[in-house]
Amino acid sequence: MSTTETHQAINAVWRIEQAKLVAGLARMVRDIGQAEELAQDALVVALERWPETGIPDNPGAWLMATAKRRAIDRLRHRKMQDRKHVEIGYGLDLEQESAVADLEARLDDDIGDDLLKLVFTACHPILSREARVALTLRLIGGLSTAEIARAFFVPEPTIAQRIVRAKRALADAEVPYEVPRGDELAARLASVCEVVYLVFNEGYAATAGEDWIRPQLAQEAVRLGRILAGLAPGEAEVHGLVALMEIQSSRFAARVGPNGEPVLLLDQNRARWDHLLIRRGLAALDRAEALGPRGPYTLQAAIAACHARAATADQTDWLRIADLYDELATLTPSPVVELNRAVAIAMAHGPAAGLAIVDALANEPALAASHLLPGVRADFLMKLDRLDEARIEFERAASLTRNQRERDLLMARAAECAGGIGERPATASLASARRPP
Repeated sequence: MSTTETHQAINAVWRIEQAKLVAGLARMVRDIGQAEELAQDALVVALERWPETGIPDNPGAWLMATAKRRAIDRLRHRKMQDRKHVEIGYGLDLEQESAVADLEARLDDDIGDDLLKLVFTACHPILSREARVALTLRLIGGLSTAEIARAFFVPEPTIAQRIVRAKRALADAEVPYEVPRGDELAARLASVCEVVYLVFNEGYAATAGEDWIRPQLAQEAVRLGRILAGLAPGEAEVHGLVALMEIQSSRFAARVGPNGEPVLLLDQNRARWDHLLIRRGLAALDRAEALGPRGPYTLQAAIAACHARAATADQTDWLRIADLYDELATLTPSPVVELNRAVAIAMAHGPAAGLAIVDALANEPALAASHLLPGVRADFLMKLDRLDEARIEFERAASLTRNQRERDLLMARAAECAGGIGERPATASLASARRPP
């Protein structure tokens, strides 16, 4: 394997192992900032050694062992620096070794789900909502600062400042690394659900890079969602979130073609959908609707269920989906929800009706730098046989996305317009890539 291939493999390993590594280290050192630094140190060592020695059989364990040694070395070095007297007595030696032993014990001790503890710590109420989301996406989702900024249409320096300040605030407040209980759990649950939802979205449709989807990231979000449902079995929206993620996850095998290219919703082979996940998602949706009024996650799960219940694309109940989007837009109005509603309206009542909604969003600041608005508008224009306009919009959308697979798809659609191919249905996939369904 060449050095370039090894580095690519290391990057893939890092994507998978980073969150678990940081979570385990945070339990050990009780400081998220330090944990992330130690994890990065281990990555640097891997980049230096693995091209020569090869990738180990258990790369996650190797990274953890390397980071653990670095943590112990740091503690010993700090103890040496803190000594204010020349004489190093037996008692000080014992104190140092005791601290090191305690550090090792915390790493080896089985005290539950580290990732869930990391999520709840990152979602502590001393942080702003924006800081909680940014920090958790960085630590759990493994997103770069640039990717988070892109996902939320915020300048990159702003996101960087939020992350630095959030880690400092948690360290200064000595926030305990634990899953809260009682009233504190309920207070933090909404924030944690939001973060899990956003992590799932990044797995469902990657913000950047060469992969259309990141299944491991989505699966981790689903796993965390199931744990949350166990912690709060009476919370309707937790079950709604699980239902949404289960149903959306059922499509993964059909969402990419043989070469990794995107396959849009209406073009997917529904026989490849995972019907076990669909059944699990529908069961979670039933629990959510039985527990109380429908919130945003439950409404989105109900929309996803409409697709899951349709044996073919033609059988999709678009009128029902449009009604659910009307309800969602009333409950949580936003430009992205309105864009998705436009797609549903177009499928139920024709592309002209959808285009009118999209054109009303033209000056929305939140969509100004997003490829979603021109991508959806291009779909409607294409269906209306306004092919020159559609081609321009597809090309504009392609210039705005940072995902290579999505860019290729959009340019292919632009080429169809240039070739005079206009008769194909508007597709919900482009609008919903970041906010399923």
